[in-house]
This record gives sequence, structure tokens and C-alpha cells, in this order.
Amino acid sequence: MRRTAALLGFLLVALAVAWYVGTPSAPPPPAPGTVRLGPESGERVADYRARLPAELPASGVETFALVQFAAELTTSAALAAVEPTVPATAVLRVPLPRVQTALRFEPLEPDVPGAAALDNARGRAQQAAADDATRSTGRAAAVAAAEAEALADPACRCVLALLVRGDRAVLEALAARAEVRAVHAAPAGATPAELALAPLLPGQLDRVVPLPDDGVVGAVPPP
Repeated sequence: MRRTAALLGFLLVALAVAWYVGTPSAPPPPAPGTVRLGPESGERVADYRARLPAELPASGVETFALVQFAAELTTSAALAAVEPTVPATAVLRVPLPRVQTALRFEPLEPDVPGAAALDNARGRAQQAAADDATRSTGRAAAVAAAEAEALADPACRCVLALLVRGDRAVLEALAARAEVRAVHAAPAGATPAELALAPLLPGQLDRVVPLPDDGVVGAVPPP
């Protein structure tokens, strides 16, 4: 009897192990930055813009999308350009003539009104630029200092793109606005952590290649 019980116990354990091994495990979550929103390096700008409508979600399905502006906007103009959506992340960049400046990615507080959240993001970007200026030397320090000075102005035209969430109809409406250059939708179900944001720069007109970096640092951004 004791031997039969032991044998039965052994069989139950073996069956449990076999079930566990044979059960498919849940797939690991996508790695951060695995979904690119923005053109590929070297891609023709016309080709990039032409492929975006096919990447919009199905009717009625909401997803994240990177709204890229034709030129950097003030915080108020950027918010107006993406109404009625609520931005989740801002991409800020100080436009200096023929000077390569940093893209600064700032998540926006979800529980703060849009104008205040975007202004807070500008302030954080300004502090990051000031820190870069302190840590760097030479031209890099001068560029960062010029960025910090520009970002300190609440009227700075420094918002290059906004990550928003909307359905197909909303995203199509945003793409038709004059100040919007491109709307790149993520696959349905993608989360902000999975997204790698790489917006078009206003100076990239033909191909996505690095812009000139031979300008005078400290030149005033165009109005």
C-alpha cells in the first residue's frame, strides 16, 4: 500500500513537471525603443511621408503617433496644432542656423493641464542644456549654453514634435494641418516605453542626413 502511494505521488509530480514544461510561456515584453517613429537614416523624405498613411490604425482604433511639425513651434502653437489630443511626450529642439543642436525628449505629466505640462517640459530641457554646458568644453559647451538661453524664454520656438494618442480619423485630421509635416502612427497596442522617437528636422528636405554644423554659435534663431 505504501509502495503504491509513493508510486502514485511520483506519477503526479512527473505529470505536473511535464505540463509546466509543455505550457508555452508568455512572450517577453518588447524591449524599450524597438518601435521607431520617424524616418530611417538616409531615407528620402518624400518616400517616408508617402508610406505613413498605410501605417495609420484601423478605423476606431486608438494608438500613439508622433506629430512632426514643419518648423519648431512655441508651446501654445504646438498644443493648438494637436488639438483635440493630449500630448504624452514632447521633443524639443532649439533651431540655430547651421548649428547641430540636441533633441530633448520630455515626458509630460498626465495630471497637469497641457499648457503647464509643456512649459514644465521646456523648463526641464533648459536645465538639461545648462547642465550640458557646464559639463562640456569648446564648441559643445557654447552650443549647449545657447540652447539653454533660448529655452529659458517661454516664447521659444522650440517644440519640434509631440507624441499623442488618437484614432485614425483624428490622426488624419492632424496630418492635414498646415503646421504639421508628418504623422507617424505606432502599431496598435504599442506603449510609450517601446517607442524610439526620431522626428524629421525642418532642414531635412530631400534625404534624412546630418545637417551642416558650421554656423556661428550664438546666432539668434529665426523668428
